[in-house]
Amino acid sequence: MENQVLTPHVYWAQRHRELYLRVELSDVQNPAISITENVLHFKAQGHGAKGDNVYEFHLEFLDLVKPEPVYKLTQRQVNITVQKKVSQWWERLTKQEKRPLFLAPDFDRWLDESDAEMELRAKEEERLNKLRLESQGSPEKSFYDTFHTMADMMYFCQMLSVVETINAAIGVTKSPVMPCLIQLLGRNFILFIIFGTMEEMQNKAVVFFVFYTWSTVEIFRYPFYMLSCIDMDWKVLTWLRYTVWIPLYPLGCLAEAVSVIQSIPVFNETGRFSFTLPYPVKIKVRFSFFLQIYLIILFLGLYVNFRHLYKQRRRRYGQKKKKIH
Repeated sequence: MENQVLTPHVYWAQRHRELYLRVELSDVQNPAISITENVLHFKAQGHGAKGDNVYEFHLEFLDLVKPEPVYKLTQRQVNITVQKKVSQWWERLTKQEKRPLFLAPDFDRWLDESDAEMELRAKEEERLNKLRLESQGSPEKSFYDTFHTMADMMYFCQMLSVVETINAAIGVTKSPVMPCLIQLLGRNFILFIIFGTMEEMQNKAVVFFVFYTWSTVEIFRYPFYMLSCIDMDWKVLTWLRYTVWIPLYPLGCLAEAVSVIQSIPVFNETGRFSFTLPYPVKIKVRFSFFLQIYLIILFLGLYVNFRHLYKQRRRRYGQKKKKIH
């Protein structure tokens, strides 16, 4: 006789952009939660209505959702948040008209459509008020709000920096490809993945230090390249271009490492970018595992770039010293 599939009690609510699911299971560890073909799959060991057992359920959503559910474990329940692909109000949760027996409204979070619209407007107004206050706020506030102030400009500059790597690859510039590529991929990973996808990281002080070290290096590097294009050599700028990286590259690498370390518990808690290997392995691979590998690669990349820049500096200033002797 086959074992009976146990389903937990699931409570749901919605907003225009999100769906909220509360799974009544306590003492849950490492649940398998995924969305494939617009169906939410849940399986976990926990304590529910039928005692300590394995519980599972599947829900096919009424409309399209984004396939990256975010969940948070508490001692008494599992809270799952699913983003709708289109911001709109749903008449029900599931594609099937008949509601599953284990599913019920979450009246603690339930709002009707008009109340949800009022809440949405209130949040938007609060966000705008916050931006206005921050624009007039203290230096301390702006220090922790670097991302929201500078993110669009940093996105633009980092996407434009692809051209530098392409120029090195096709021979327009004499720069070696590998250091350019390492810097491009490393900065884009920090900017778009660590900061861009995690709101919890965007208000941290480390964002300021990462952006500051990146920008300070380029303030001297790009003007040097522009003057070189017209065969001008401004000695002060040239010295700064070949010297300022000595403290700033290690400091920038350290700031990037701190941002990765701070993001590891955030990624573990939300489960974002984590996945479960298919049957028969069924092992959950956390994204934090790749972040730990990235920390090693980060410092190896620092060594490669540092070695390359040191050779450049020695080639420019070392030869002059030989001539003097």
